[in-house]
Amino acid sequence: MFGFGLEMGISRNLNGNLQKLLPSSFRFGTALLLVFTIVPGNLIPASAQVSGTSASYQVSPPVGVQPGTSLAGQQSSFSGSVPEGKVTPGVLPLSFADAIQRGLRQNLGVLLSGENTLAARGQKWKDLSDLLPNVTTRTTETVQQQSLAALGFRLPGVPRVIGPFSYFDTRAYWTQSLFNLKSIDQERSAVQNLKAAQYNYRDARELVVFSVGNAYLQTLAEAARVDTAEAQVKTGQALYNKAVDQQKAGVTPAIDALRAQVELQTRQQQLIVTRNDYAKQKLALARVIGLPLGQEFALTDKAPYEPLSTPGLDESLRRAYTSRSDYRAGLSRVRAAELARKAATAGYYPSADLQADYGDIGINPATSNGTFHVAGTVTIPLFQGGKVHGDVLQAEAALQQTRSQLEDLRGRIDNEVRTALLDLSAAAEQVEVARSSVDLAQQTLSQAQDRFSAGVADNLEVIQAQETVASANENYISSLYAHNLAKVSYARAIGYAEEGVKQYLKGK
Repeated sequence: MFGFGLEMGISRNLNGNLQKLLPSSFRFGTALLLVFTIVPGNLIPASAQVSGTSASYQVSPPVGVQPGTSLAGQQSSFSGSVPEGKVTPGVLPLSFADAIQRGLRQNLGVLLSGENTLAARGQKWKDLSDLLPNVTTRTTETVQQQSLAALGFRLPGVPRVIGPFSYFDTRAYWTQSLFNLKSIDQERSAVQNLKAAQYNYRDARELVVFSVGNAYLQTLAEAARVDTAEAQVKTGQALYNKAVDQQKAGVTPAIDALRAQVELQTRQQQLIVTRNDYAKQKLALARVIGLPLGQEFALTDKAPYEPLSTPGLDESLRRAYTSRSDYRAGLSRVRAAELARKAATAGYYPSADLQADYGDIGINPATSNGTFHVAGTVTIPLFQGGKVHGDVLQAEAALQQTRSQLEDLRGRIDNEVRTALLDLSAAAEQVEVARSSVDLAQQTLSQAQDRFSAGVADNLEVIQAQETVASANENYISSLYAHNLAKVSYARAIGYAEEGVKQYLKGK
């Protein structure tokens, strides 16, 4: 377990000391990620700017997803899951690694992507079947009576109806395409589509890691806000008690006690809201990873602050184009579209087929004789009413669309890598500034408390200093969340989320 400790304490007894504890439990330790929405509410901040007392995030679609896609559309599946198992008594400890594994097993997005891969495999076998031998057997036992008159035969001495008579036939049939360039290219195209589906499945796993990690990170941030709010309530209670005691002693006016009471109730209200937000974020995390409905759980890992050393823009882009599964899927789709166009053009070319059968035929099995039939066919298209020309035009249009989509994806990857690097740098600076602001705010509060205890100033300075401490801590929590999320976004941008997120969060 690794991490840093945010330990902020101001110990002051009311005869000279006020008790103020900022969350000692706010230690971010081994690994984190989130739902985008992300992974879902699909919160995938392209950037996180901390201002005032809260973090402001730009919400953008996950990397590898077309801009403008809403959660109700392409990405909605990644915010859902198929619940796994039954509710266990007590509180289930949930580590970051456990959350990731549960998400990879039960998240709806990855399950649907796996079924799409299965469907692509089925299509490949269907196209391959046109090139493989087709062998069937058939056995027939026929009893028949025939009317010669109905067939137009009226011969002297010949009965109008003959039969009944019977015959028996059992036979094996074999057909084989000897040469059909269209079927060959269609099968090759199906192989490339299967590869694209397999890459899409890998990309879905990356999105799940990003989603679950984001959800876990966000839940930890909400837990830290609850700890901070509880500490603020304790500080407000101590200030109120101090003001009341001094009012009773005739040292301070009643307005100081009223002012302290308003501050205490404000902090109590904030704590109620923060606890509610934390409970809802836990529900969102459970939904993404497929926990049993109603299962109570507690997060066991914390969020670290570890600077990340990146390999630089050129190397990051090289890794992205080499490793990103969505980009490799795009390359496979382009190759599939090229082969589909060739298959459409092959509709102009001749094809050759072979048919054969062998079996026994006779009045009954005991009197049957072996017979066979072999036929080779060459089919030469002469005029098909423009059908092949239409197929070629459609295939060409599909190819150009696929190439344009690939180029758009390439540009988007470049943008995502550059954005992730910028976010990493900015978020690291934000953490340092926010950490310094917390220290300065604590010093301000300590001095304001000293002045109030000495009777040099009223408690307005203390309340204002307390507000500053609350704002500084919120900025620190938000900036730390943004920094860890920037690491996850960078891992996703270069196609290394599933393998590298834990290492990146540790600064490796």
